[in-house]
Amino acid sequence: MRFFERLADRIERADSVVSVGLDPDPDRIPSFLSDADLPRWAFNRRIIDATHEHAACYKPNAAFYEDADGWRALEETVAYAAGKDVPVLLDAKRADIGNTTRQYAEVLERVDAITVNPYMGRDSLQPFLDREDAGVFVLCRTSNPGGSDLQDLELDSGEPLYERVAALADGWNANGNVGLVVGATTPEELAEVRAIVPEIPFLVPGVGAQGGDAEAAVEHGLAAYPGVDVDVGLVNSSRGIVFAGEEAARSDDEATYFGAAGDAAKRLKRRLNRHR
Repeated sequence: MRFFERLADRIERADSVVSVGLDPDPDRIPSFLSDADLPRWAFNRRIIDATHEHAACYKPNAAFYEDADGWRALEETVAYAAGKDVPVLLDAKRADIGNTTRQYAEVLERVDAITVNPYMGRDSLQPFLDREDAGVFVLCRTSNPGGSDLQDLELDSGEPLYERVAALADGWNANGNVGLVVGATTPEELAEVRAIVPEIPFLVPGVGAQGGDAEAAVEHGLAAYPGVDVDVGLVNSSRGIVFAGEEAARSDDEATYFGAAGDAAKRLKRRLNRHR
């Protein structure tokens, strides 16, 4: 099965389009896990236990794992999520040329999907695109304020750069494995990109701590992917879920801390489902 077919199955079973971002910032991991062999893995395992009923996908960001213990923690996390039958999307924003990008693409032997950066053009992404069973989410219009520095630049054709990226991604989608990253903090642009690519699923960040538009994220982020019965796409929250326990737990109460993460994921699922 292709990634988006597997994702559609997961969305239907969990009744959820929530992507939980697994970003275990070492400075924010609770003190009661500080003595664990791999604190980031210990943290992620408890987050997965608390949220998997409400998660369509887990999205670890590679930046939080790029050291020896971090990669071990990531490997354990991916395996544990697979045991819960939840796909894993690695937020790595990779791309390069030649042997380098072919090596980067090898990570798709271990995760279900990845984010990539289109700035270097199609050849920098081809090894990812060739993995027919894996998902490849291309950065298009990101949710950070500085994204407009380049993404909004107007081309000679009159279109902004992010719209050209969307159109190019549509042409790169020969294997039906391409998605786009389009932020929820710019709902009008979400709608514009959806008009360009009606059948490409989006990964929509920015709904949690960044305060993005949940209704627009669902209305424009989900796509009627060919051959499946549910609309496909993902709406991500990272800090708003995994660190929800910072306010809920005033002591070293592990159950309360991770229970808050589960509650946050459940609330987001219900919030998004009102618009599905």
